[in-house]
Amino acid sequence: MTDTGRRVRHTGHPHGPVDRYPGVAEVDAAAHRLARRHPDRCRLREAGRSRAGRPLTLLSVDDGPRAVLVVGGPHPNEPVGVASALRLAGQLLDRPAKPGVSWHILLCLDPDGAALNSGWLDGPLTMRRHYEHFFRPAFEEQPELLPPADTDRAPMPESLALTGLLDELRPFLQCSLHGVDFGGAFVQLTRPVPGLSERFTRSVAHGGIPLDVDAYDAVGWASPAPGTYLMPAPGGAGLSRALPDEPELSTWSYAGRHGGVTAVLEVPMWAVDAVGDARPHPAARRAVGAAARTLRERAEELTALLAHVPPHARAAYGPLVRTTEFNLEVCPPLADEWLARWCEQPLSVSRVATAGIVAARIPVRVASMLLRLLADTGGPAADAARERAHGIVAESLDQLRHRFGARWVPVETQTAHQTRAVLAAADCLHPCPATP
Repeated sequence: MTDTGRRVRHTGHPHGPVDRYPGVAEVDAAAHRLARRHPDRCRLREAGRSRAGRPLTLLSVDDGPRAVLVVGGPHPNEPVGVASALRLAGQLLDRPAKPGVSWHILLCLDPDGAALNSGWLDGPLTMRRHYEHFFRPAFEEQPELLPPADTDRAPMPESLALTGLLDELRPFLQCSLHGVDFGGAFVQLTRPVPGLSERFTRSVAHGGIPLDVDAYDAVGWASPAPGTYLMPAPGGAGLSRALPDEPELSTWSYAGRHGGVTAVLEVPMWAVDAVGDARPHPAARRAVGAAARTLRERAEELTALLAHVPPHARAAYGPLVRTTEFNLEVCPPLADEWLARWCEQPLSVSRVATAGIVAARIPVRVASMLLRLLADTGGPAADAARERAHGIVAESLDQLRHRFGARWVPVETQTAHQTRAVLAAADCLHPCPATP
């Protein structure tokens, strides 16, 4: 099973990418070209600035009173969202305006994080190269998440820019464009959208992408249809407490104060067909127990390796250090939760597969970031730490390739599905008037 992103010439939509992800600067330049080409329908403005002073560019199409807000690049390790944002803009401008609707596309919410991942976009889209350039911020540094009201932590500039757009535009729909490293496609909603599940499922099937029927990101959430999940109310029973992600403290829920619904659209880079299998797993207890032990053991080993990162590297690469520490801190409670709760109940093949994927994915992420932190450190101890981190990366990727059969999903397929899903969500909430 190959892990390469095979370079193929794109022959579909003229604004769609070849089998590569465009970088933020490339998308921004393309957006400016679109605005010059369609001055009657298209306009650009700066919606804010990132923590490092990078612009947050908003591309707006048409002037209808009912707004859709699309957020590209909320997580920097998920470049599909930036690519889909550009593809969506091109498709909107290639068709007549939808009566009464305006579209507002924030091209990249986290350009600072994207800069720390950008090295992957300049070469072959392989698993190994992806993780060589990997960065994903700790929860408190993800712009879509807002600080609790009872803390003194201020929202990030990117978060304020996004909530400012939500207050200004009052969109009836917000779409957040996400991706997963390994798995399948699914959608998370702040409230039901009648008709969307069926269209989402058809789009997934059209692209040959598995539908994630027991998504790890939505454990304990209501699921009105396979691959569709409803975000819970605060403190919902049965929810995972191992991770500090609270949908109610997010810009997803923020849209609801103006009556809007948010759709978080996930699509995989590497598909794992097992996540589409809802049948009972024949040996769930044993498989989940093995995944929990692997996760705990890897975390202990990687915590010891982190001690070899010198002070100068910690000072120079603070975001990498903080997210490495964050990921290592969540591993023990995750393993405990799997052993205490998951092992005591029947589980689907999909859920067991996601546990195995997470038990490989977190260590490969952490080991890869450690290699970046140790890159300029010499001495026998650092050399030994690097060698072991390389070993963990290799072992984890081999498991993902061979045990889980992870297969590359072409960028064209990812963006085509994500764009179809955005358009479907808007149509379900604001259908076009019937043609006379």
